Amino acid sequence: MIRIAKNPKPLRIVTHQLLQRCTKQKLYEQCLNAPTPARHLSPKERAREAEREKLGLISKERQREMEILKKGGRKAMGVPDEPMVMGTPGLDLVTLGLVDADKIPKYELTVEDGQRLAKEYSRVLMRKHRARQAAETNLLRMKNEAIEALPGKLREAAMIPDLTPFPANRLMASLNPPIEGYIEKVKEAAKKSSTKQKLR
Repeated sequence: MIRIAKNPKPLRIVTHQLLQRCTKQKLYEQCLNAPTPARHLSPKERAREAEREKLGLISKERQREMEILKKGGRKAMGVPDEPMVMGTPGLDLVTLGLVDADKIPKYELTVEDGQRLAKEYSRVLMRKHRARQAAETNLLRMKNEAIEALPGKLREAAMIPDLTPFPANRLMASLNPPIEGYIEKVKEAAKKSSTKQKLR
């Protein structure tokens, strides 16, 4: 004999499922149509957008930007002018006490300053690259000279490459000394934040 069990609260279950589906759909739409506080456009793109506006063609991004400006700009969208803490709450360098927030320098740069700094940074990187290339060339030359100075049998053995894997239990060399008490501070902050909110 087959017994069919009746659900005592079918309407509540259907309503709950429908609500979940609507919430997911709303979340998807919010993610896809998330308003950006500020768009970065090159001067050429700005000019093209201005020409399109004269013809009465306004893109969705520009419409969102205009709506944000009407509402009050970045502050109305909840984007503060001060720097925001990113990452896991309680585990950033400021909260852990490793960096003093008051000592962080504040910069107000213009476009010309940014271009000048970018060029200078490129020059510094090229100097480092050339110095590294010169050092590697010197090392290879010295290695070849050392191999040539060896006797016959040792020279043949030195020409065979050593493909032995690096030991897994050996730590890599570090130029920076470890910060004292860093792990303890991280663990303590993790314990505090785990009681407040779930960590990622």
